[in-house]
Amino acid sequence: MEKPNFKTGFGYDVHKFSSDRKLILGGVEIPYSFGLEGHSDADVLLHAVCDSILGAAGFSDIGNQFPNTDPDFKDISSLVLLKKSYELIKHEGWKIGNIDCVVILEEPKINKYSDDMKKNISEILETDFISIKATTSEGIGFVGRKEGCVAYCTSLIYK
Repeated sequence: MEKPNFKTGFGYDVHKFSSDRKLILGGVEIPYSFGLEGHSDADVLLHAVCDSILGAAGFSDIGNQFPNTDPDFKDISSLVLLKKSYELIKHEGWKIGNIDCVVILEEPKINKYSDDMKKNISEILETDFISIKATTSEGIGFVGRKEGCVAYCTSLIYK
């Protein structure tokens, strides 16, 4: 049986807020009184994108590729992790068809930063087909209580 020349991937990430961190989403620093807690810069959006493209290409997730027990990845920019993830799939002959993301948080409002986020992602992934949407959880759950942020991503890759 011939292998398909396209595949889809799905990524998800969540981090809780921390008072001693900067808020970085899509590689963009967003003014806010809290950042996201994590080993790297805790960019949930880019982590979801990484997992989406890695999974589509059959690689293990970013936690296995870039473990939080490795001091080399302490406070690393997730833009670097995205670049390394893309290099892995590109080496196998994959290209990005499109990326579709949702970021869920009550505040701050991030829509005015989405063009800069898209630019960061598209430069690394060599595609302009990037969608980033933002929504709230309508006050429900840990996101609704403003305890953290969630991101989802789907991707289409092809050879």
